[in-house]
Amino acid sequence: MMAHEYESGRLDLPFVGHCTFGKRPVCLEWDKLDADVAVLGVPFDMGTQYRPGARFGPRAIREASTLFSFGHGGAYDHEDDVTYLPLDKVRIVDVGDVDIIHTDTSRSHTNAEAAVRKILERGALPVVLGGDHAVNIPCVRAFSEHGPIHIVQIDAHLDFVDVRHGVREGHGNPMRRAAEQAHVTGLTQIGIRNVSSTAREGYEDARARGSTILSVRQARKLGAEGVLDKIPRGVRYYVTIDIDGFDPSIAPGTGTPSHGGFQYYEVMEILQGLAKRGDVVGIDLVEVAPAYDPSGVTSILAAQVLMNFLGYIFEERSQR
Repeated sequence: MMAHEYESGRLDLPFVGHCTFGKRPVCLEWDKLDADVAVLGVPFDMGTQYRPGARFGPRAIREASTLFSFGHGGAYDHEDDVTYLPLDKVRIVDVGDVDIIHTDTSRSHTNAEAAVRKILERGALPVVLGGDHAVNIPCVRAFSEHGPIHIVQIDAHLDFVDVRHGVREGHGNPMRRAAEQAHVTGLTQIGIRNVSSTAREGYEDARARGSTILSVRQARKLGAEGVLDKIPRGVRYYVTIDIDGFDPSIAPGTGTPSHGGFQYYEVMEILQGLAKRGDVVGIDLVEVAPAYDPSGVTSILAAQVLMNFLGYIFEERSQR
């Protein structure tokens, strides 16, 4: 039996050492970035309409991710019979945070867009930790020279507001701003439910622009395979995950919780299916607001979703 890396070197338990994503190496010189995955924090929550606090999401997700850091030889999944994210095959680095200029959305978004563009130029998969959902706007813009992309959104809210009281780049606007981009070929919006951030005309506009909208109940009736059949196959996916797409019983730490949300495996089966059906080229996970969840389970959920999703993506890439 092959010796495991636990038998040599540091044990490096989660509560020991520096708090990077998955305790992976740091790369703050972005011109020297050489990795498969670059994890970037965008601690911006000035687009929030209700409860603030998602600016602390990146730190909380990083801290939670240390829980999944001490499988030195990778993470073995007995159901799939696969060892995911082996360190010698998938290089993940933490590139730190975008510089946020308080009260200045435009400059903060410009900084975020530049950071994602640099990651893409260096050939890495950007994984963005929000921040509120407004951070998706500069992230999607950064793909203008790296498209086309189809956006898959997991969320309780449609986020398709055009302009409200002059606001064009708040956390109710990102999917509308994405739909306007020439390199975005379409949207699939999953989990949308209940009292939402978008009025009826927003839904009508989204559908007119070709968006597929599914509520949690509709997704459950279809099942994971039925949902995946609604999404174009064989394309480049940008996946945006609002933590409020999950039910607040498992993700209470968010600014705008909405009951009736997804459970863990309902989302993971969709994400695993996406990895099999196309190429995931960008990810953001947003709206984790740790102050509303003293237990920390929301941040742990966010970190676990990202770690497993990355495992699915790179296992599929290795088979192609």
